[in-house]
Amino acid sequence: MPHSKTGFPKKLPTKAERAHQYLTEGGVTREDSDDELGLEDHPWEWIYSSEPGSESDIIGARMGDFQCMVGDCVFLKAEGNGEAWIGLICHFEEDDEKMANFMWFSTQREVRNKQKKRTDALPNEVYITPSWDINPLASINGRATIVSQKTFEKRYPNGRVPRSSRDYGKIFICRRGCNTRTATYTDEFVWDEVYQSADDILPLIERIQSQTKATRKRKREDEDEVLDWYPITAEGPGGEPKTPSKKRKTSLASTPTSKIKRTPSKFTTPTHRRIVVRKPLTFTPLSTRTLPKEYTSSPFALARTTLHVSSVPVTLPCRTTEFSTVYTHLEAAITSGTGTCIYISGVPGTGKTATVREVVSQLNASVLAEELDDFIFVEINGMKVTEPQQSYSLLWEALRGERVSPSHALGLLESEFDHPSPRRVPCVVLMDELDQLVTKNQSVMYNFFNWPGLRHSRLIVLAVANTMDLPERTLSNKISSRLGLTRLLFPGYTHEQLQKIIRSRLEHVPDNIVDSDAIQFASRKVAAVSGDARRVLDICRRAVEIAESEALAADNPLLATPSKSAKKREKQGPENGDAVKLKPRVGKVTIATIKQAINEATSSPLQQYLKALPLAAKLFLAALLARARRTGVNEFILSDVIDEAKRLGVMSADNPHVHDFLLTDGASTKTGKALTAPRVKAMGFAATELAEAGMIGLEGGRPGERVGKVRLGVGDEEVKLALKDDVEVRGLGFG
Repeated sequence: MPHSKTGFPKKLPTKAERAHQYLTEGGVTREDSDDELGLEDHPWEWIYSSEPGSESDIIGARMGDFQCMVGDCVFLKAEGNGEAWIGLICHFEEDDEKMANFMWFSTQREVRNKQKKRTDALPNEVYITPSWDINPLASINGRATIVSQKTFEKRYPNGRVPRSSRDYGKIFICRRGCNTRTATYTDEFVWDEVYQSADDILPLIERIQSQTKATRKRKREDEDEVLDWYPITAEGPGGEPKTPSKKRKTSLASTPTSKIKRTPSKFTTPTHRRIVVRKPLTFTPLSTRTLPKEYTSSPFALARTTLHVSSVPVTLPCRTTEFSTVYTHLEAAITSGTGTCIYISGVPGTGKTATVREVVSQLNASVLAEELDDFIFVEINGMKVTEPQQSYSLLWEALRGERVSPSHALGLLESEFDHPSPRRVPCVVLMDELDQLVTKNQSVMYNFFNWPGLRHSRLIVLAVANTMDLPERTLSNKISSRLGLTRLLFPGYTHEQLQKIIRSRLEHVPDNIVDSDAIQFASRKVAAVSGDARRVLDICRRAVEIAESEALAADNPLLATPSKSAKKREKQGPENGDAVKLKPRVGKVTIATIKQAINEATSSPLQQYLKALPLAAKLFLAALLARARRTGVNEFILSDVIDEAKRLGVMSADNPHVHDFLLTDGASTKTGKALTAPRVKAMGFAATELAEAGMIGLEGGRPGERVGKVRLGVGDEEVKLALKDDVEVRGLGFG
């Protein structure tokens, strides 16, 4: 363990501290930032080669007494205090404001790979990099001087620039080019020889591109093409070099392949094309967990595990088209370094989140294979955050490794995305359950959809919601317009697709414990309602549990064939001229098992309670509903409801359950005298039981009295749905 000067053990930085140190360092120190531009804020003006004309005639820009030309090296304002970036002006242009395209210089601290990082860097050495950014002229913060090592040593033999010198903090040595992401360097050169004026920009770019390794591997179709990633035209109409642009053709998504041989594992995409990676990356801990042996000890346990909705499959069947679309948009945005918004909608259980996670996983595999620029991924689930503003803290923590309050994170994010940075890595944000992040003033949605449109943000937002018209129905026009036109709808699964999903999960389960007819029946039932894959998986998983319990009851938990008694009776043939009736196959998921699982899934606990009520309670509810239909009010006197129950019992002469067991015979058992008002048995007990369960509301009066007020505590449709097929209360108005 390293020690400090005092001899005590030196505390090593944590992972978050190292991330923060990396992201807050790298720029050059800039103490006198405004000495050249002055304190007054003059407007920028173009300098033309001849008469003012097109953008090709722009050769420089002026602000007051300060001016810069194409080919000059300048400082650009960084977010950190006292720091600045160094860029080479390649081209001027004007959109909404005056801007320029800068080719970045980097310091030794910006090279990520410590294994490939050179150790012979000089104290004030910078590298010219093959990366560009278009920034406004307002970010220019002075002029920088780039010289060769020989020129610098000639000016300052001791290797240090005095503080009193005008070159202090402004002169740097450049003797190599470097791609900071792949840590590849060019051969050493003399800066004064390779670059003397703006005419040397294109040869310099060609040298850096050809001698460094790009992150993205692309095939060269034309040997005369200078750049394959940043296409460049030789000269404009005025003879000036044109800007390297980040335009890239988008094609159908094809999974990147790698030629790396020393790999321990492979990744399989939904298109069945393999990516060889050094280490598989996953985004859900469920896919990396190790299941105990008891969960895979039997075919039933293995089937239950693979059919669980949290189980991550190897591939995502039936979502190849959606996978390709999301992959294409994300890959193009990451490669070009631009921000974008993608709105993904669809009913629950259609694979939206799973598809996005799989796409991000494959893109990370390409990053590990050095086929794609690296990026940051953060998932924000609206159901998991305590308040929508917490999304700011999660995004800032993903970018910088710091935990701050939501209000503080909002200010930091605004400053972060508003300043240029050559080191900024694209960030992919998955905003799941988007409807849960909508606030009253909709500020969270506005910020997350507005930041990708900023020039320096490189933020890619994937908004996932269950409703297709959420932007138009809930969000304001200024937010839905920023969301853009890139929208993707995930339709519900068809029954063929649901069958394919279930069979793909059960293909490694032995003994064939689920019939193909049962899979088809469950798929058709769910596809006719919603097409929810999670629902059909839950039904099949519950059916496997039912089959397993039947097998355990028969003392044969691994039984996967028809019972022996059924086989024996089949061999003996019909007895007494009757047809053979086989017993149900124990331990096998059949259509009957699926039906039982569907009934359990569709019936709520309320309906189960209502079905289990005694006959007197069911008659009381029937009387309450009949009274409500007749009078049109929802609150009654208890005596009126009991009288209504008596009339229903008298009228249901064809229903022996009510007429014979609940109505009195018209005589008093104590006095022997005939009753003028026959009573219904157990009505007081039924009212008390329903009131205690919350089915009805009973107010006023003492227990047993008929003067209290009563009203229904649940929906009348729930009561009718639960008792419409009950034989005991047939004819009482539930149908």
